[in-house]
Amino acid sequence: MTRTLRPTNSGIATALKLIAGLGNPGPQYARTRHNVGADWVRELAEEFQIALALDSKFKAEIGRGSIHGHDLRLMIPITFMNNSGDAIGAVAQFYKLSVAEILIAHDEVALAPGVVRLKNGGGENGHNGLKSVRARLANQDGYNRLRIGVGHPGNKSQVNHYLTQQTPPQDERDTVAAAGRLSQTVLGAMLAGEWQIAMTALHTPDQAPQDKALVSPASDEAAAGQTRANDASGEQDGI
Repeated sequence: MTRTLRPTNSGIATALKLIAGLGNPGPQYARTRHNVGADWVRELAEEFQIALALDSKFKAEIGRGSIHGHDLRLMIPITFMNNSGDAIGAVAQFYKLSVAEILIAHDEVALAPGVVRLKNGGGENGHNGLKSVRARLANQDGYNRLRIGVGHPGNKSQVNHYLTQQTPPQDERDTVAAAGRLSQTVLGAMLAGEWQIAMTALHTPDQAPQDKALVSPASDEAAAGQTRANDASGEQDGI
């Protein structure tokens, strides 16, 4: 059956209706770098007291609640990473969501730990979870992403182990968690679909004190440039 999604109104701010965090199921993956997207959504749910419950129909943990006055659903697929789109596509189709109403939180090897960036549309950089999402959203790539930096091991052959089997040290976990605690300005603008406001606040280092923990002093391009050669190929190893 062909999936149909509601078209996006170009040029008009579109509030988010669904935030999904990517990861792999099972305790053996719970503290790995590939699960930082799922971790971020779980922390968001706890902060705003949105209960996540298993829904076998959608192959996900899912909950509905209010964040800064915005009614939306949070979800974490219970499938493996490369089938993440099954759950997200099913929810999008059932609730007739446009891709602009969807945000995907995921790990990003092109960014250092402690760097978080927003992105609208574009390629997947070989990330199999994002590839699955795009395929299940009628091959549309206009969904929004929260890219959570996890760094790169420095060698393409080590990427799979680095992301899915290695538990990062506690200081790295603390750095990543702190970077994901978005300020009210960033989170509010993001939920409202005011992406220029959200990106400016998140991506600019010299912000108010409550925003400084969101980014490292290095710029997005500097962080990406440092490992770009390895990153572009590393995410294509089936992870």
